Amino acid sequence: METAIIKIGNSKGLRLSKTILDKYNIKDKVEIILEMGQIILKPIETPRKNWDTAFEKMNKEGDDKMLMNDVFNDENFEEWS
Repeated sequence: METAIIKIGNSKGLRLSKTILDKYNIKDKVEIILEMGQIILKPIETPRKNWDTAFEKMNKEGDDKMLMNDVFNDENFEEWS
């Protein structure tokens, strides 16, 4: 497939057809990968996708414990009043 590079303000861009956007599930953003003389556009999946499942697994396995105290011994709460 061949397509033209178009002017967008002071920049240039690439127009992708709705068919391509739908087929590859491209929404608002893509990751650009520069590899061996090629430019690869990769759809960005929903941020934090499947985090709920990962957190449930962490909880089951006891991996969701605090790594440090949430209050330090020398913390002065008076300055916040």
